[in-house]
Amino acid sequence: MLDRLVLTDFRNHAALTLVPAPGFVVLTGANGAGKTNVLEAVSLLAPGRGLRRAPLGEMARQGGAGGFGVAATLADGTEIATGALASAPERRVVRINGAPAPGNALAERLAILWLTPAMDRLFVEPASGRRQFLDRLALALHPGHATHAARYDAAMRSRNRLLAEERPDPEWLGALERRMAEHGAALDAARRETVEALAARLAAQPAGDFPRAALSLEGWAGDAAQLARQLRDGRARDAAAGRTLAGPHRVDLTVLHLEKDRAAALASTGEQKALLLGIVLAHADLVAARTGAAPLLLLDEVAAHLDPGRRAALFARLAGRGQVWMTGTEPALFADIDADATRIALTA
Repeated sequence: MLDRLVLTDFRNHAALTLVPAPGFVVLTGANGAGKTNVLEAVSLLAPGRGLRRAPLGEMARQGGAGGFGVAATLADGTEIATGALASAPERRVVRINGAPAPGNALAERLAILWLTPAMDRLFVEPASGRRQFLDRLALALHPGHATHAARYDAAMRSRNRLLAEERPDPEWLGALERRMAEHGAALDAARRETVEALAARLAAQPAGDFPRAALSLEGWAGDAAQLARQLRDGRARDAAAGRTLAGPHRVDLTVLHLEKDRAAALASTGEQKALLLGIVLAHADLVAARTGAAPLLLLDEVAAHLDPGRRAALFARLAGRGQVWMTGTEPALFADIDADATRIALTA
């Protein structure tokens, strides 16, 4: 959890300091007050591009000096900070206890999960969004996952560029393919272990206010040796296609409504949102059981789209399970949560 959060020239916040307590942290205010901006800032305390996946240059406050900063003090006293300098607005800077650190090192300090309204169509949109969602789940259980993903993607991009050349260097191709095989196998293993553990936890839960999901991976499967061989044998095919056609970047997370035995994509909009919430809640429980610490949850505008009964069930599930940040335009939406919750009213 966070004991302190400081934003400097981030989005619409010139200077904002928050001191949240354990448990619920409720941000309310009119549209444009910067509620989601605060959640985005918190999401940058994990590896990756945050919950909006926006370019760093868009995050600096318009009219500011350029660059931005997000700093936090964790409950154990660790100080983490990230941001960008005005002189290099697209280069992310990360510091842990004042010392420079790679962005992926943040995964060793804090596990963060989020749900945003933009994710409501996760089950009906392209597979890339589901892979990103799965990678966020895997990262909370396997802190090295972001490093494997970044190195696999970098090697794949280099291989694709090399294959586009008239006479690519076979030795350099082989080196890139070995790197892809090493990191791709680790990437795939973490995803599959996460899906298996989460699916088992969901199946073991009794039916309740949030429908249970059955999870599986479809598409590419294999180990490092198989991937290396597929890449080597597929050079001509991949060169013609202009992209790599085998590997863990070709998998998809499939989700079924367990009680109805129906693909999540065919469920109603409300059912899809409830399925997604159920997955995140079960995963938070799984992370807490595995690591002894609940992940930090960021739930953007989640209460507004739930009926009163399901809203009460959500608050009951979240009570006492770590720090949960929620946003909403109306304070009344959160009237039923703990009286000792941190309640912050933001103004535009």
